[in-house]
Amino acid sequence: MSASPPPQDAAPATTNDHDEPQQAQATELPGPGAFLKGVVGQPVVVRLNSGVDYRGVLSCLDGYMNIALEQTEEWVDGRKTNDYGDAFVRGNNVLYISRI
Repeated sequence: MSASPPPQDAAPATTNDHDEPQQAQATELPGPGAFLKGVVGQPVVVRLNSGVDYRGVLSCLDGYMNIALEQTEEWVDGRKTNDYGDAFVRGNNVLYISRI
């Protein structure tokens, strides 16, 4: 028994504007999860919705953006107002996290 040839009426594989080649996906920028994993143990600025900044070493965080900082400084209107050893920031107050 021999294998039969593919049917002649089969449509050739085509790409359209919505299909992206595999190579384009490999060059995409990393997402926020990769950034956050990369800054654990590094100095960061955590800006709250109120405009207050906390600067310290990012100890850990969770999926809700709850953050634990070490060697924490509180900054209000560009002035250092307080020093804290360890601080915990509830995630719903976080506007952004930035590497120093």
